[in-house]
Amino acid sequence: MDIRKGTRLIDRPEFKTKPVPITFLKKDKVFQAIEIMSEKNYGSVVIVDDKDKVIDIVKKLVKNNMSPKTTKLEEIMTPNPRVANENDDVLDWLRIMSNDRFRRLPVVDEKGKIKVIFTQGDFVSYTWPDLIFHASQLAKASFMKGFSLNTMLIMMFIYGVALIAAIKAFV
Repeated sequence: MDIRKGTRLIDRPEFKTKPVPITFLKKDKVFQAIEIMSEKNYGSVVIVDDKDKVIDIVKKLVKNNMSPKTTKLEEIMTPNPRVANENDDVLDWLRIMSNDRFRRLPVVDEKGKIKVIFTQGDFVSYTWPDLIFHASQLAKASFMKGFSLNTMLIMMFIYGVALIAAIKAFV
């Protein structure tokens, strides 16, 4: 798949400036995650295996009145999260996140190690300019679709004659 430079997740300025995600092993206690999340003001933590590969992203730290001091993260996590590669296309993941209704996207390198977490908000700075560009390209394409080169030249000639006539009429 040939991806246009600048459209990969790793090309986004947010990729380089986002803090490193907080990671835990699934056997760690919920209480540990709560403490770090509170201290750093994070909304989620990433559960990884012993090779730093993403297992889950946890944001729900209180479930069924379970004790955070004795509950293990694996007891509240949902396995098999969606995970993006840093070279994936931005718009593909924005579309997937929107359609499948999830807000946080762990992004990993080629070895599967967690690099950053993108949120839907991170895509906003990319999508508005890009959407405007695509809309203008579609408008141009649909406008030009019905016209041949000869038709365009004739229209330009008629426009030029009308412009000259209007100028002479007011001068």
